[in-house]
Amino acid sequence: MKLIVGLGNPGMEYQFTPHNLGFLAVDRIAERYGMRVANRNCKALTGRGRIGDVEVVLAKPETYMNLSGSSVRELVSELEIDAQKDMIVIYDDLDLPYGSIRVRERGSAGGHNGVQSIIGALGTQEFLRIRIGIAPEFKLNDGASYVLSQLKKSQLPVVDQALDEAADAVKIILGEGPAPAMNRFNRKPEKAAEDEGSAGAAK
Repeated sequence: MKLIVGLGNPGMEYQFTPHNLGFLAVDRIAERYGMRVANRNCKALTGRGRIGDVEVVLAKPETYMNLSGSSVRELVSELEIDAQKDMIVIYDDLDLPYGSIRVRERGSAGGHNGVQSIIGALGTQEFLRIRIGIAPEFKLNDGASYVLSQLKKSQLPVVDQALDEAADAVKIILGEGPAPAMNRFNRKPEKAAEDEGSAGAAK
């Protein structure tokens, strides 16, 4: 049994905001594999199904982002899983380029309140996470307002691709393990790599 948690805030007003990409990723996974995330359990909307040969529970905590850990702790306990080996958390990340995907096996919250809540509730940073970049092209004056603002129409194609890639990453992790997923998604964009190469040559 694997637990896949997407982070976000409940309510229509938050549905299509950068901070809810974790929820939207779970919805994309459910759509792809014919699951319904509609049961209320452990302060979350949940759904069960299979991805390949693996039985999974999808979850969207309804505690609001900053208290996500309360729901996750209950889910881990009820499912009797080892969060370090059997849980994947999907969430937005202001430190990554918009629409990029990164897979990480452990680490700090990096300023993300939902992840900090989970770390506090579980007493460990050792759990797998998929981060979806939401860094805007413009300079931020107020990150809190930005992450709760509505997604712009121009951003939707990039978001759509990111959600597909997050679902792909989950499938690879479950079928092959974290390392192949990291090899695929943690590479720098080709343009960035070329720019760094040019800069190095100039020195």
